[in-house]
This record gives sequence, structure tokens and C-alpha cells, in this order.
Amino acid sequence: MSSPPAGAMTPLPPDQGSPVSVKIRERLVAARKRFHANDNIAQFIEPGELAQLLDEVEVKIEGMLDSLVIDTEDDHNTRHTARRMAKMYLNEVFKGRYVPAPPITEFPNAERLNELMIVGPLTVRSACSHHFCPVIGKIWIGVLPNEHTNVIGLSKYARLVDWIMGRPQIQEEAVVQLADLIMEKTQPDGLAVMMEASHFCMSWRGVREMDSKMINSVMRGVFLKDSALRREFLALLPGRN
Repeated sequence: MSSPPAGAMTPLPPDQGSPVSVKIRERLVAARKRFHANDNIAQFIEPGELAQLLDEVEVKIEGMLDSLVIDTEDDHNTRHTARRMAKMYLNEVFKGRYVPAPPITEFPNAERLNELMIVGPLTVRSACSHHFCPVIGKIWIGVLPNEHTNVIGLSKYARLVDWIMGRPQIQEEAVVQLADLIMEKTQPDGLAVMMEASHFCMSWRGVREMDSKMINSVMRGVFLKDSALRREFLALLPGRN
């Protein structure tokens, strides 16, 4: 068998040797899908790639620590910090970007419930998109069902909150995302979502205002039209009044 010409190389299969983040990004771009900080990209991640992404992120964080002039070889406290940070971001703090929505068991509204139901306070653990500083707070959800509304278990609201908030977020956008998701899952006559949170980008850095909180709400359906219903929801919020 003759040898290939000098300098010739066997072509590599497509994408071989490319960082896994590049492969995922290429799929997103090809599908014309957004991949903003608060978007979920789970459907574009193939089995086994999260583990590869973890390794890649670890290397990049190690480079950041090097640029911060931190001796991660001789400093026993930071020797494995890059790995710990990579695991924290991918498997915990930003997990909502990389995993599918939690399974939600839905039940028909057999008893034709049509009275206001409030769930909360549910704990919010997130991070701001601007500085990746923690956002810690509470959410309350008010639902006014109708006979066609899908009823979901109380714990499922907490799982949906955790999934949406487990990404770099801006509080105003996070509440809208959560409201859209719950409306899609339950189809109620009305939905109210209220969030109150402390932003460490204000308390840990910047103005360093320790007691400041942000409060915002999203109202859908009859909550937009019925001021008495809005007042009832706000008056009944457990843990706030």
C-alpha cells in the first residue's frame, strides 16, 4: 500500500477535537435558538457532554484564578477551587440552564375548584446576570383555577421555581418566565406571582446597602382586571404581613 503524500493528513471527523462548549453553541446557532444567561439549553446537550463541559469549565476557571495571581498549586485552600466552582455553577447554581424541566404530574380539576389558592413562601436561590452575585429571597404564587385547570402538587411549584431561578437572572425577567411556565402548565383563570429578594450585587459590592430588597409582581388573567382579587392575594400572603 502506497504511503500518503508528504504533508497529507487524514481528515478528522466533524467536530472531533472541538471543545464541547463549541459543539453545543454550534447546535444552538444552527437551530437559531437563543442562549442567553437565563435560557434553558438542555435539549442541545447530548448524553455525557455535561461531564465534558464540567472539565472544560474547570480549566477556564483555573485560568481565571491564575490571572488573579492566586497560587492554586501551593495554597491548600484554593488547590481544588476551580473544580469546586465548576461543579457549583453547572450542578447547582446554574443547573436550570442545563437540565430539562422537572416532570410535573397534572390532575384534572374534578371538584371544579374556583377559589383563590396561594402557595408560598417558596425559597429563591439565584444569581444576578450582571455580577453573578447571589439573589436570595421568597416567592408567592396565587392561582385562581377554573373547571379546566390542571391541578399540580404543591411541591411541584417549588420545583418549577428552582428550575427557573437556577440560572443567572434579572428579577423582573425571572418572575415573567415563571408566570409563563405556570400559565402553560395549569391554564388557570388568573395567576399572580410576587417575589421579594435581596441582591448581593447591592449588599456585597457597589453601594453595599445591606437592608435593601427588590419586590415585584406579575399578574395574569382576572388578576389584571379584578382589583379586589389583587388586594385579597396581597393581604393573604403568608410570611409577609
